[in-house]
Amino acid sequence: MASSIGNENSVNPVLRISQLDALELNKALEQLVWSQFASCFHGFKPGVLAQFEPEVKAFLCLILWKFTIYSKNATVGQAILNIQYKNNLSQTEKYQPLSKHQKLWYLIFTVGGRWLEERCYDLFSNRQQQSFCKIKSCISFGSGLLKLCGLLNFLIFLRKGTFATLTERILGIRSVFCQPQSVRQIGFEYMNRELLWHGFAEFLIYLLPLINVQKLKLKISSWCLPITGLSNSENTLAAHCRECSLCGEWPTMPHTIGCPHVFCYYCIKSNFLFDMYFTCPKCGSEVHSLQPLKYKIEMTELHV
Repeated sequence: MASSIGNENSVNPVLRISQLDALELNKALEQLVWSQFASCFHGFKPGVLAQFEPEVKAFLCLILWKFTIYSKNATVGQAILNIQYKNNLSQTEKYQPLSKHQKLWYLIFTVGGRWLEERCYDLFSNRQQQSFCKIKSCISFGSGLLKLCGLLNFLIFLRKGTFATLTERILGIRSVFCQPQSVRQIGFEYMNRELLWHGFAEFLIYLLPLINVQKLKLKISSWCLPITGLSNSENTLAAHCRECSLCGEWPTMPHTIGCPHVFCYYCIKSNFLFDMYFTCPKCGSEVHSLQPLKYKIEMTELHV
């Protein structure tokens, strides 16, 4: 009993992968909330949210902060993974919840900082005065410096496994497990399936441009609709020159390729330029020579 009580009050360090998973879940939740909120305005005038987008996003994040960090000392991603924040500034090893000042500064650094960056970019992007340019350059320098500090903090996190974000390190808040965790079980079935399908998709993306789809389609159509018993006589040629073998319409500037079928000039020319090994879709004959049709067909035959 004494050991179980001691375990309840002690803290359990969190794996690095669990902390990173919690951050990704938080980002996915924010995107999901914003997409659901933006879908409510699809029937309105386009761009109605663009002018107030930073403020709306900040308001939605404020609501999430109220029901996550402020109420439960954990984000949604942490709650899913059985993680919560601990006040690391306390001298005791027992679990201590976050203070109100830490929660408030967490809101300012995360929500307020993001809003300030987006709104300042909109305010100073179209200003050409020298003073505004200096302010914009200072903001850009500060933003770049914070990102550099965030990169250094991430490298330290990979080394030591604590304080996944710069905000956590500044405020002294640490991720701990709510309850003792067993060894993390990783299922590789889903991962193997995803790798297999991604590899198959990349293979198709590489292979499909190498396939002559037009020639393959014409070849299949010649197999499905075979035409036999055709001769190369003049009567046969004149009887089948009332429609183009490619477009099916009355041939415009009729031409032949050496077989008993007739084509529009532009139909056969474009296909031959696209594929130098083009064959007739009706009989499969190769293009020997592109010659204009010398037989005169009266237009009255069209109505026969």
